[in-house]
Amino acid sequence: MDRLKRSEKCSLTERVMQFGEGNFLRGFVDWMIDRLNKENGGDYGVVLVQPLDKGLVDMINEQDGLYSLYLRGLQNGERVEETRVVECVTRGINPFADTEAFFDCAKNPDLRFIVSNTTEAGIEYKANQNPDDFAGLTFPGRLTLFMKKRFDEGLRGFILLPCELIDKNGDCLKECVLKYAKDWNYGADFEKWVNEENHFTNTLVDRIVTGYPRDTAAEMEKSFGYLDNVIDTAEIFHLWVIEGDKKYAEEIPFHKIGLNVLWTDDVTPYKKRKVRILNGAHTMMVLAAHLAGLETVREAMEDELVYSFMKQGIFEEIIPTLDLPKSELEQFANDVIERFKNPFIKHYLLSIALNSVSKYKVRVLPSVLQYIKDKGSESKRLVFSLAALIAFYRTDAANDDADVMAYMKTASAKDILSKTEYWGEDLSFLLPSIEKYLDDIEKNGIREAMKKVVD
Repeated sequence: MDRLKRSEKCSLTERVMQFGEGNFLRGFVDWMIDRLNKENGGDYGVVLVQPLDKGLVDMINEQDGLYSLYLRGLQNGERVEETRVVECVTRGINPFADTEAFFDCAKNPDLRFIVSNTTEAGIEYKANQNPDDFAGLTFPGRLTLFMKKRFDEGLRGFILLPCELIDKNGDCLKECVLKYAKDWNYGADFEKWVNEENHFTNTLVDRIVTGYPRDTAAEMEKSFGYLDNVIDTAEIFHLWVIEGDKKYAEEIPFHKIGLNVLWTDDVTPYKKRKVRILNGAHTMMVLAAHLAGLETVREAMEDELVYSFMKQGIFEEIIPTLDLPKSELEQFANDVIERFKNPFIKHYLLSIALNSVSKYKVRVLPSVLQYIKDKGSESKRLVFSLAALIAFYRTDAANDDADVMAYMKTASAKDILSKTEYWGEDLSFLLPSIEKYLDDIEKNGIREAMKKVVD
């Protein structure tokens, strides 16, 4: 079979620079841009910049920027599988091997958008960085150099769409750029240009991208009829929330083709929705499900008792504590459940169970406390899930910081609940319920105990 290649040279205008050539951005942002080009007559070419000295751009360039994206999952209860060749990537640049090609992009007046996904640690400021040591710079340091080249060319600024999974990612990136500009004495005019001519957005991204299908790649290539070294796979669900001036949505109009991209004045409620419903449902369910003898999320969704426990927790105890319209919250919750049921993803409970103490504090406890504040009573499934957490940490399956595991394995429920460094406050007021649930779990088993909190 022949390698996947273009039949003619790509004619798309490079309007997007993307720091990150990995699976996530190719299965998320580039998929959206490709659809915008094909379904709305867009002219958005994406130039990929490799953020590390070793990466995929050589393989991507070998295929003229083309790659296959295989989407699979459930949609409205139906199994959906679709494959497309993504054609929006014009080329990839390894700036460590060809720094000149990287900086030449700053001279392109059509370049408008900068997207990044350099991991949670990528948006980082380090003091005493040397602008002449390109390889030793952080990602924001390299971006500052690039923006200075742009400024020197007298060209307009950028709309920046960082996708790193940190809070206020756009604000953090802008702060780093301005710190480097000051460190390197780039002057007040450049700092003014950064502030006034560039739009740093805070974003929230949500899609499970499972990447290269090692076990089935050869079979897939046979069905495609061509070789592809950079096949990507992802679920069907997607969500991109962008905190920024809605006028910029018209410059890259994803909404015109029905993509789940929301421009908003405040990303916070959507972040809270994701953490409380999606992540919270995982954390409240997985430890009890493991104690009940299950191994994967899909098994939990097929177990009537565990499924009912989780669903009631979401709809009756988590959603009532959130601020967005109820219909939006319920739709998101139904999408989450459908994603959990995805037959193509094998998500192990023990993988999700990693560091569950800190996860419970962030993902579930705020719903517990808000429910008590709003309703004047305890959220019995969410509180039961804390008892299940304590029971889980008394087993050898727990995986957390060594000190946390040692303490949780032997401490009394009273001491655990009063350990404010774990929870941010004293939870002793939950002790009667927790002791009742733990006693029931120990005497009758997790399933019999769970049945009593499931309506």
